[in-house]
Amino acid sequence: MIYIIDYNAGNLRSVQKALEKCGADAAVTSNPGDLQRADKVVFPGVGAFGRAMESVKRFGFVEAIHDFIAAGKPFLGICLGLQLMFDFSEESPGVQGLSILNGKVQRFSSDLKAPHLGWNQVRQVQDSPLWQGVADDAYFYFAHTFFIAPDDDSIVTGETEYGGPVAVAVQRENVFGLQFHPEKSQDVGLRVLTNFVNL
Repeated sequence: MIYIIDYNAGNLRSVQKALEKCGADAAVTSNPGDLQRADKVVFPGVGAFGRAMESVKRFGFVEAIHDFIAAGKPFLGICLGLQLMFDFSEESPGVQGLSILNGKVQRFSSDLKAPHLGWNQVRQVQDSPLWQGVADDAYFYFAHTFFIAPDDDSIVTGETEYGGPVAVAVQRENVFGLQFHPEKSQDVGLRVLTNFVNL
């Protein structure tokens, strides 16, 4: 069973439908207790870092997420979900993220069009089980104004070019994160999600 965390931050039905298309038994939940029964968890999101973090706390998911990851089960953050996994964001000064991964979330330079919207190639800079059967430099769909800047470059598994190299996929042990939207990235995105389902 894969649970998709619902904390009022985005259209989760598209993620659920994509996972089901990949053969998963997937359900959306706003109940932190469901994570204790999950085999895998997906943590998506769109919107503002500060407001989303408030919502994660209000729903009671902070401890549940940390406990789930500590149990060694696969956890996948997507878009804002990935960003919330870091320490803090320039979007919401003073707001503490989940600190699952260390680093910050930065705004794109003012000389770049933001949000970074549309299809971009992803260069696979490290092996990851999510890349199985995915061509290097495949195109994925992006929609974001901020980007992750991990303290530890060794967790970065994928980069795109947008005013320079930008980290867009990370992995540390059982924790995975994607800046792009696999559920909106057609067949190649479904392949990434299938790889997660099959972990």
